[in-house]
Amino acid sequence: MIFCLRRIGAVFLRYFYTITGLHQISELFLWPLIDILLWGLTTVWLQQQQHTPNLALIILTALVFWQIVTRANNDISVNLLQEFWNRNLVNLFSTPLTEIEWAIGSILLSICKILISLSFGALVIYLLYALNVFTIGIYFLPFAASLMLSGVALGFFFSCITIRWGQKLEMLAWVGPFFFAPFCAVFYPVASLPGWAQKISFCLPMTYVFEGMREVLLTHQFSMTDFLISISLNIVLLIISVGLFKYSFYCSRVKGLSRLE
Repeated sequence: MIFCLRRIGAVFLRYFYTITGLHQISELFLWPLIDILLWGLTTVWLQQQQHTPNLALIILTALVFWQIVTRANNDISVNLLQEFWNRNLVNLFSTPLTEIEWAIGSILLSICKILISLSFGALVIYLLYALNVFTIGIYFLPFAASLMLSGVALGFFFSCITIRWGQKLEMLAWVGPFFFAPFCAVFYPVASLPGWAQKISFCLPMTYVFEGMREVLLTHQFSMTDFLISISLNIVLLIISVGLFKYSFYCSRVKGLSRLE
């Protein structure tokens, strides 16, 4: 078998030139950085815990809760991307359908998917580890509702970026929530973060939910203050993200939605 080095080199260059794309940068730098930060901080915190009860339950409950954020975000932003990929965006919004009606329908679908994912995840954790993530009881509902709002707000925010600049930034639909994961104290308390990162952490509504979740599991005390702060921040972020979404959609309609496909 004879190989042509010129053709091999051409294939290499053909894919090498795409490295500058956002999705390639994410794979090369962003995902490794997030994994190192997230699991590195978690490992350091775990090494410091010697007498913390329910440690496994705390980690697994946080993992289930984080799925709410990512699921809600994806069901807004990825649903929109599917319209891009299917070249159906113009057809969809040439009907009387408004962007808000589309968003409400996507949110309802997201709620259904989250309920299924949570039930399945809780069942798997119970069967494999004999742990019940619903140990926090009725407090599961306000925590889940707050995280749902966070995910929806992020979904609108990253969708408006996609609508404004097109599919070249589509990787943000998946990567977006993980930008905030190291600062949200998902698997470890805020105190484990350096000072400058704690300031960012306290600006994120998800932080107060995960801190509150750990407090319930460790002390059986529900912090209404943390919950109200989380809800308040979510409402502000949701208003801003929906406003940006509508504005970006309007700008794209003026320039022509077909350019995004």
